[in-house]
Amino acid sequence: MAGGRVPMGLRVSVGQARLASERQQRSAVAVQLAEGDSHERFDACALIADSPWRNAIARQAADLAIKGFLADYPSTPAEWPIKRAATRVLLALNGWCFSQSRFVASGSYVSSLSALILHHDQGHLFHAGDTVVYRLRGAEIEQLTREHITDLGGYRYPSRALGMDASLDLDYLTLPLVQGDLFLFATQTVRGILLPSDYMQLIREHSADLDAACLALAERAAELAAGRGVSAESICFQLMRVDRLDDLWPAASDRDRLPLPPELAPGDEIDGYWIEELLSSGNQQRVYRVRDAASGDRLLMATPALEMSGSHDYLYLFDRQRDMLGALRSPHVNRLETSRRAPSYHYYLMRYIEGETLGQWIRQHADIGLAQRLEIGRQMTKAVSALHRREFLHQSLSPNSFVVDRHGQVVLTEFAACCPRDTPAEMARSLAQGAGINDFAAPEYWLGLEVGRRSDQYSLASIIYWLLSYSAAYERSGKGRPIAGMGRGGYLPYKPLAQKLRTEHDLGALEYVPLTRWVNNAPPSLDNLLRRAVSPKRSMRFRRLYELMVGLRRADAQTAQSRRRGSRQLQLWRAIALLLVFGWLISWWFK
Repeated sequence: MAGGRVPMGLRVSVGQARLASERQQRSAVAVQLAEGDSHERFDACALIADSPWRNAIARQAADLAIKGFLADYPSTPAEWPIKRAATRVLLALNGWCFSQSRFVASGSYVSSLSALILHHDQGHLFHAGDTVVYRLRGAEIEQLTREHITDLGGYRYPSRALGMDASLDLDYLTLPLVQGDLFLFATQTVRGILLPSDYMQLIREHSADLDAACLALAERAAELAAGRGVSAESICFQLMRVDRLDDLWPAASDRDRLPLPPELAPGDEIDGYWIEELLSSGNQQRVYRVRDAASGDRLLMATPALEMSGSHDYLYLFDRQRDMLGALRSPHVNRLETSRRAPSYHYYLMRYIEGETLGQWIRQHADIGLAQRLEIGRQMTKAVSALHRREFLHQSLSPNSFVVDRHGQVVLTEFAACCPRDTPAEMARSLAQGAGINDFAAPEYWLGLEVGRRSDQYSLASIIYWLLSYSAAYERSGKGRPIAGMGRGGYLPYKPLAQKLRTEHDLGALEYVPLTRWVNNAPPSLDNLLRRAVSPKRSMRFRRLYELMVGLRRADAQTAQSRRRGSRQLQLWRAIALLLVFGWLISWWFK
C-alpha cells in the first residue's frame, strides 16, 4: 500500500518489500488504518513479525501473530488506555502461541513482534524479540527497539518473543509524533549489513515512493548478504511516514451538549442544589459546596469555568475526569455522586468529605511524630497509585489536593488538571498550565518537557518531604512571612524551581537538600528514597509508585525499631541509675 488516509485527519504513507516468495517467507508486515468506531482505539497501526524457524508450520507464527493482533485490538473496550488494551491482546496471543507449540514436531510457534500504534499526536510502541524499528527524523536516525537475543554457538536466537514462554515481558515506549516522522521496520537479519547511512541514502533517493524505497533497501541488503550465506527469506522492510497529524483537540462528547452554568454565588440554586460556598476558583474549573434541597445532603459540584465554553479540548477532558471518578473505587480518592435529577447544565457531583485540607490540618497538628506523618504519606501514595492504575495523570498535586477527614483518613479530592495518560502532549500541558503550576510541580512542567506518571511521583514526594519537615516554628518565625528555603510552612527538596530553571541544562545544577537537615530522627534510607523520587531527571525516578510505597513502609519500620531501641536504652539507664541510688542509700545507712 503506497499511501493511506484516516478521515479524522491523520495521513500516513506506507511502503513494504519482501524478497522471499509467499511459501518461503518467515516474516510478516502489515499496516491497518482505522475505520468507523476504531478511531477510539487507534488512527494507524504498523507491525512487523519474524519467526526463527524454517519449519513450514512454525514459521506461520509471524503471520498469525499479526493477523490476531489486528483482529482483536480494535475490539477492545474504548475506555481502556492504549497500553492496557494492546498488552491484553498480546498476552492472549502469547498464551495461544505457547499452547500451540506442543503440536509442532520441529520448531515452535515463536515470533518476534514490534507493533507501533499511532493515535492523535502520540505513538505507542510494543516490542518483544529481535525485530528492529528505527525512527528517521530530519537528518537523524534512532533505533527505538532493543534486541532481545542470545548468542549460542555462534548463532543468535531471540531470548524474548511471542510464544516462547507462558509469560511475556514487553518493552513499551511512547513517542510524541512530528509531521514528517518516518518509521522503518526491519527483520534482525539486516542488522550489521546495512549501515544507518545506507538507510538514509536509499530512502532519500526514493522518498516519493516508499514501496520503491523498501525494495531498494531489500535488494541492497540481499546483495551485501549474499557472501555471508544469509537467506533472502528473512529480509523484510516496511516504512511508514506521518504526512499529517491528527487534529490535536478532540470535540466534546456527544452526550454532553448542555450549556455551562453561570458564575454561582452562595444562595444560588441550580437543579435543586443550593450553593453554600465557592471552594476553588481556577482559570478552568470551579468547585462549589452545595446542599441537595430534597435530601439535605452536602455534595461537591465541579463545573467548567464559563470562559471555557468554546474550548472543546477542555470540555472533552472534563468529561473524562467525570468518567474516571465514576469508574474508580478507592477509599483514598473521592467518588462520583449520581444526580437525582436530570441536569440542565454541564457539571458533575462528588461526595463532600468533612475535614480539612492537608495544609490546614498540619497547621493544627504540627506536633505529630514521624510515624504518623509517614502514614499520611502512604495514604497519599495509595490515592495517586489508584489514578495511575486507571492510566490517569493528576498533574497538579499539592497539600490542598488532599483532605484529612475526622477519622484521620486522607482522601484526594481535587482533579482540575487530571487527564488520561494517552492525552496528546500539548493538550495535557495546556490543562496543567491552566490549573496553575505550583511549587510542588516537577521540573518538566517548568521547562515544557514530556510529562508522565513520574512527574506525579515528583510532586507527591515533594509533598511528603514538605510534610515530614513541617514545623510549627515556621508559623512563629516571621509571623507567617515566607522564609528562604521553606514552602508554605515546610521545606522543599530544592529551592523554588521557577527561580532556577531556564533550560534543560539547569537540571544538573539543582542541589537536593537532605531531609536529615530538618528532621533529626529521619533514617538515612528515607532520605535516599525521597532523593531518588524527586530526582530532577525524570528517567532517574522510580518506575512505579509502588516502589515509593514500599520505601515509606520500610522507613516507618526502621523508625519504630529505632524508637524501641531508644526505649530499651532509656530503660537500661534508668535501671542503672536506680541501682546506683539504692547502693548509695545502703552505704549511707550502714555508716
